Amino acid sequence: MDRGRQAVFPIIDQLVAAKEQGIKFLLCVGGGTRARHSYALGLDLGMPTGALAKIGGSIPVQNARMLQMLTAKHGGIMVYHDDLEKLPLYLATQCLPIMSGMPPFEFWEKNPSVGRLPSHRTDAGTYLLAEFLGARGVIYIKDEDGLFSADPKKDPQAKPISTRNARELLENGPDDLIIERVVLEYRQRAKHMREIRIVNGLRKGDVFAALQGKPVGTLITAS
Repeated sequence: MDRGRQAVFPIIDQLVAAKEQGIKFLLCVGGGTRARHSYALGLDLGMPTGALAKIGGSIPVQNARMLQMLTAKHGGIMVYHDDLEKLPLYLATQCLPIMSGMPPFEFWEKNPSVGRLPSHRTDAGTYLLAEFLGARGVIYIKDEDGLFSADPKKDPQAKPISTRNARELLENGPDDLIIERVVLEYRQRAKHMREIRIVNGLRKGDVFAALQGKPVGTLITAS
């Protein structure tokens, strides 16, 4: 969302194309740069973890509302946590359900082991929701080609990782991961989740290919 029309519109086109092919999915939205800025201000003011989670949760809702407006003509519909029981109806009527990826913990967010930044942000909330719904998997749309051996924005020698299991990433993976570490912890205990895939939303066609089940980006297995 931070990159504007040039980045967002091609992704919307792929999502709409997948929906028209009968692929059913729930679009969960992150906060991006504005959420990180909000966390930074909250940390500077000394706010506790629960307050930071509450503040950070407002940004993904704003982004989700914008995406709903942009996709309204294609059946885009805003879904709030209290409306989750309506999801089967939305999917049956070929809507494109959109909601915030932030879990509804807010003031009840547990304190992390280190620091005050909430462990459960939009990556974690999306994963937990998918596991709860028994979804086939989660596709994280990022601005990089999946996982790398190091941060490719800082290290030009970083090598792409096509497949890796969650335990290996936690034990031996790079310190700076593109997804929240708590997702990898949950991945090892999944009961329904078949796969986590990270794709580059800026690469033309990757989102559509991932929704079709094609091997793009990085696949994270349970073990």
